[in-house]
Amino acid sequence: IEYIYSVYYNKVEFARFTSSLGKFVGFTQFGLKQADYWNNNPSQLALRSTEKERYCLHNIGIWFSNI
Repeated sequence: IEYIYSVYYNKVEFARFTSSLGKFVGFTQFGLKQADYWNNNPSQLALRSTEKERYCLHNIGIWFSNI
């Protein structure tokens, strides 16, 4: 299971957090600056890292039981 948090502006994805990397990655010049800012903020990384356990792992059991 991989948790992905994407950030868009004007229908263009400029940054993304993936649980497999454990950090933000920027795709545009603005996204690179924001990703660097978010990666240097330990509370932001901790928040996004715990989302996998809070949201994904909790709901995957419910989702697979319905199949």
